[in-house]
Amino acid sequence: MDKTMHRRPEPMNFALPTGTDAASVRARVVMMERLLERSFTIPGINMPVGLDALVGLVPVIGEVVTAAMGAYIVWEAKNLGVPKWKLARMGANVLFDTAIGAIPLIGDAADLVFRSNTRNLRILLKHIDKHHPETRVIDR
Repeated sequence: MDKTMHRRPEPMNFALPTGTDAASVRARVVMMERLLERSFTIPGINMPVGLDALVGLVPVIGEVVTAAMGAYIVWEAKNLGVPKWKLARMGANVLFDTAIGAIPLIGDAADLVFRSNTRNLRILLKHIDKHHPETRVIDR
């Protein structure tokens, strides 16, 4: 009898890559954007919502937390060598989202419309696709 037939299956690894290579960075920022902007869909209206909109409902602390999480994407972009003008644009997106989000009610609605993390992800993915073509992923 073969011993390999009775081995327990190894647990699946859902951990994000921890490397500094472009493929690892791509995986992390895509997951962060999905978490912040598209974690689940509101039933009935089919609108994707993420932590940015939910945590933003908590005054002050919510905006600080989501700004820090958005700044993480900018930090990863800086580490990949994205040009300063693109980094400034990405930072302005996070700053604008945070400033608008600080306004009660209007800011909460704006979080559903102005998705700074999605905009920043697009900027970063264009850079990665151009400068690190080996990491390209074919979208569905």
